[in-house]
Amino acid sequence: MADVKTASPPPSGASAPGGPRKRRLWRPMIIMVGVVLVIVAIIAGVKFMQISAMIAQSKVPLPAAVVTAMHVPFDDWQPRVSAVGSIKAVKGVDVTTEVGGIVRTLGFKPGQEVADQALLVQLNADSDIALLHSLEATADLAVIVLKRDKAQLAVNAVSQAQVDTDTADLKAKLAAAEQQRALVAKKTIRAPFAGRIGITGVNPGQYLNPGDKVATLQTFDPIYIDFTVPQTQLEAIDIGQEVSVTADGLSNQTFTGRISTIDTQFDPTTRNVTVEATVQNPGHSLVPGMFARALVDSGTAQRYLTVPQTSVTYNPYGTTVFIATAKKNDKGEDVLTAQQTFIKTGPTRGDQVAIVSGVKEGDLLITSGQMKLKNGSPVQINNSAAPLNDPAPTPQEH
Repeated sequence: MADVKTASPPPSGASAPGGPRKRRLWRPMIIMVGVVLVIVAIIAGVKFMQISAMIAQSKVPLPAAVVTAMHVPFDDWQPRVSAVGSIKAVKGVDVTTEVGGIVRTLGFKPGQEVADQALLVQLNADSDIALLHSLEATADLAVIVLKRDKAQLAVNAVSQAQVDTDTADLKAKLAAAEQQRALVAKKTIRAPFAGRIGITGVNPGQYLNPGDKVATLQTFDPIYIDFTVPQTQLEAIDIGQEVSVTADGLSNQTFTGRISTIDTQFDPTTRNVTVEATVQNPGHSLVPGMFARALVDSGTAQRYLTVPQTSVTYNPYGTTVFIATAKKNDKGEDVLTAQQTFIKTGPTRGDQVAIVSGVKEGDLLITSGQMKLKNGSPVQINNSAAPLNDPAPTPQEH
């Protein structure tokens, strides 16, 4: 059998076949990748610097928003009950006639102030007066007959029964005369009280039936205002409290009075009670039937931080305002910026609202223009068109 020769392994210090060649191929590839990465890094750095320079050049500070502002003050608030009502005369009546007749004269002019018991209408009463004179003559005769019969009774010329009959006859005739005298008096219609007479449709020569209206007579000073107050505010109302009254068309006038009566029952539908106040009306400016507003002072005055309602923003997540605060900008200059803060509001009156918490006295509060603001927005204050801040505004016509 032939000897088989086994291949011996290469010496330990020798390299594997192809090793030097592979190393020679990897080295330039690694160098190439490194060069590419360096070039990419250089390009990226240059571009980053260019873009940063462009952003820095294009970054312009936001212009300051023009707003109005005020320093928050404390103000006195008088708790009040506000209501609407109607003006009513203290005394008012439709003057009518109790008996029929033809109008002879009118003793007034529409709109005139008349005194108590002043002549308003004179009806024709000639026939009634003539009948009165006849009845008075009959009564005078009855007096004479009674006097004569009493003298005869003294000498027993007539009986006591005759004298009694004469006495009864005299009383009947006097009563008839008095009845006719009252009828004649009814033909003269007089003012039941002093006041102002209204427009009339009655003219001389016109026949008036019993109950026909002559005119309306009403007093104007003092005058009533009736207004309703809800059940929840009844505790703030008491007899004798002062009432301030204003009316449409009389915007520059405020009338004062006092509560005189509170109704004895509530309306079962609205749960309101009617309150009546007596108001001084020396100029007769308030007229029965007018619509008016009543303000009743109740309780002691309170102090609140008071701001215009335009300064408050009501959001689903809370009620906020913007406060202007001073800070340094990048150049070290003092600028005003807007800072939003949450607040809690209290009662309102007119153009104003009370702030219970969230701001303090003296804070520079932005009152308008806050819709374009956010935290940190620069602001510029210009109060040339500041919003209204009136506790009792009135309609303005321009």
